[in-house]
Amino acid sequence: MSARNEAARSRRPETRRWWALAAVSLATFMTYLDNNVINVAIPTIQRSLHLSLSGLEWVVSSYLLTLAGLLLVGGRLADVYGRRRLFGVGLAIFTLSSLAAGLAGSGGVLIASRAVQGVGAALLMPATLAIIMATFTNVRERNTAIGIWAAVSALALALGPVLGGLISQHLHWGWIFLINVPIGVITFAIAAFYVDESRAGSAVRQLDLPGLVTSAVSLFALTYALIEGDVSGWTAPLILGAFAVAAVAAAAFGAIEARSANPMVDLSMFRSREFSGGSGTMMIWAFGILGIYFFTSLYLQETLGFSPTKAGLAFVPMALCVAVFAGLAPRVEARAGAHRTVAFGMLLMVVGLVLFARLGLRASYTSLLPGFMLFGAGAGLMNVPLTNAVMQAVPAARVGIASALLNASREVAGLLGITVIGAVFRTRRAGALRAGADPVHAFVDGYHLGLLVTILLLAAGVVVSYVTLRPRAGALTATRESAAVAELTTVDELAGELMVADEVAP
Repeated sequence: MSARNEAARSRRPETRRWWALAAVSLATFMTYLDNNVINVAIPTIQRSLHLSLSGLEWVVSSYLLTLAGLLLVGGRLADVYGRRRLFGVGLAIFTLSSLAAGLAGSGGVLIASRAVQGVGAALLMPATLAIIMATFTNVRERNTAIGIWAAVSALALALGPVLGGLISQHLHWGWIFLINVPIGVITFAIAAFYVDESRAGSAVRQLDLPGLVTSAVSLFALTYALIEGDVSGWTAPLILGAFAVAAVAAAAFGAIEARSANPMVDLSMFRSREFSGGSGTMMIWAFGILGIYFFTSLYLQETLGFSPTKAGLAFVPMALCVAVFAGLAPRVEARAGAHRTVAFGMLLMVVGLVLFARLGLRASYTSLLPGFMLFGAGAGLMNVPLTNAVMQAVPAARVGIASALLNASREVAGLLGITVIGAVFRTRRAGALRAGADPVHAFVDGYHLGLLVTILLLAAGVVVSYVTLRPRAGALTATRESAAVAELTTVDELAGELMVADEVAP
């Protein structure tokens, strides 16, 4: 009887799993929203706090610096000390620092609060995906859960400008941070009741302190160099020194991990074609898209004359398409395979950007819709099977660090994209100005060249994803067998729950 009761306790009721998903999805929404909700409100914040240009840049950059620098640390700590525990700690830090940021009365307090927000997000983000992997053992349900998680993530990125524009125009700018407080409290309450603890097996539940330190130093230095390089100059001694520190720390990290009995990052993960190819595809996507996303916001406001609110609303159709197609992605993946689904999604994004590249100075809201909607459809299709492929390529004990690697690759590649595509944009614009073009035409010339670079990158991503995510010989049979086992497991769980209900019935 005790064995049966233990089995019954281990079975997770249907509603409990989905409430756990709600908690991690809400937390993900907050952290992704903070990546770009501030961009539209920057002028208002500058006027309110009397910030210099350098101070204003660090309001944005301090969050990215601590987030990118500590993501791997957060992922490993979650695996070792428990994903639920790190989720709660990260959520508490993020919520309290959001309160401090919203009430900040000076630039220094705001910058410090944003940096602490990044620390909370770095602890929180890797745990969310790891909790999903541990919570949903049924393959079909797990794919659906990851689809919802990915849709919420993309929605947060797309809705950031909308909320930022509405708040900065109609409310005090502090509410772009204060909205996190009630969401954080609700999320914490849900997680306390419905998220169960999970961690790595005892054999790998040890901290690799040298690995933690060298990875954080490398990511901090690289992120700092990418943020400050455009301001200080790429050949400035401080920037060259930061790149050198990043390279040395990365080399030391690789050497430490190769020799450690309990490495922070098991380098054998990168031997998996699916893990390496999927992570590379994510980096290509982030490099191109997060880079051009920033300049599209400028194009809408500075060239087309959209207000902050209207510019934000222009992204809503894309957000809706992301949500719809993320929900459809698991079904498409089941029929077409991950490699075809991801490649087709990236191809749709390429087509959407090509439509954008055809627009000029007189584009209207209606003419923007086809490009936005195709881009959103492609992003929704590719993110779910891509995340599935990467996470399923690693052992269950390593899902926290795998999630951290996926997030870190996206953040760093996104910063690199903003840097490189920004350099392309500025070089082309400066050349057009020297040739006699007016500032508006020069801006569009630079924007179009940046779009072309992004299109070429995503086209390469189509090939990379198709080749690296293709199923291996015999994988189709294994997938069908896994699906059959998953169905049997679901039936077994249902039968077990009915038996328990029968036993406890009066």
